[in-house]
Amino acid sequence: MMGDTTGLQINIGVAGLVRFMPMHLLLDGGGRVISAGPTLMRVLAGQEVTGARFEDLFEVRAPGSVVLVTDLVQRAGQRFRLVPLHNRRVGLRGLGLRLAGTDMVLLNLSFGIDLIAAVREYALTDADFAATDLAMEMLYLAEANAAVTNELRGLNLRLEGARMLAEEEALTDPLTGLRNRRAADLVLERLCASRAAFGVMHLDLDYFKAVNDTLGHAAGDFVLENVGRILREQVRAEDCAARIGGDEFVIILPGRTDAQVLQTIATRIIARVSEPMEFEGSPCKISGSIGIVRSSDLTAPDAAQVLVASDRALYAAKHAGRGQAVLLSGECG
Repeated sequence: MMGDTTGLQINIGVAGLVRFMPMHLLLDGGGRVISAGPTLMRVLAGQEVTGARFEDLFEVRAPGSVVLVTDLVQRAGQRFRLVPLHNRRVGLRGLGLRLAGTDMVLLNLSFGIDLIAAVREYALTDADFAATDLAMEMLYLAEANAAVTNELRGLNLRLEGARMLAEEEALTDPLTGLRNRRAADLVLERLCASRAAFGVMHLDLDYFKAVNDTLGHAAGDFVLENVGRILREQVRAEDCAARIGGDEFVIILPGRTDAQVLQTIATRIIARVSEPMEFEGSPCKISGSIGIVRSSDLTAPDAAQVLVASDRALYAAKHAGRGQAVLLSGECG
């Protein structure tokens, strides 16, 4: 009867250990495992735990003279450090004692699992620890830190996105969607600084003022939007088409200095711009004049000099009768 009562007491005790000490290890007098907490079982996943010897599962790191579980018991009340032999990346700390009236040894390993490593290696959560365990507080802190880190990462991404959007808007003409004067200046400065070869077209819309005066500014905006669409269709991805004034546009073409190629592109743009446009049933009759310059025709060009030269070429195109493209060739610096 006494043996049955002791067995019942042990069973009740083990059930209590599982609930209140999920990182416990209960050993018999020979140092073999009788019971292990559910969280510790996760740490020892893949190991034959029940019936295994303590020293086959763990390596004691401190105190340095301890090897067997009996050595731990002799130092009752003193903390020890150990690591699972199958995974030395997760450290454990605890206390051990012999249960009164038995030869069993109870090790409580809840005093210092390496939470960060354990959570990473075994995906432990608050469900793996007793509600009173200090590890719970550490997990809450770790979760809070992860949440804050993720929020900061998201905030940084949003800020970076907002910065990029602001920079894009600062270089974009809101009406046409083309680049603006500032963007054109930056591209020209970069090309001039690198002494790259490039061509520039300066487009001015002929008869645009008449559209504004007779049909109103809404019709003028309609025309400008259409011209913006035409220019986007006519240039390459590496080119820069910019609206630099009311009805003035600049097209910068890196690597293109062949006179015939530039003339062909300009003629095609003029033809497209001159196609009939209709705004609310009324025709918007415009054409375009283009002045063309090449970096090779300028002496040590800078952005301002390029635009001055292109403006002179545009004036020559206007003087030639409008709807024309004129290349200002030869030394024009």
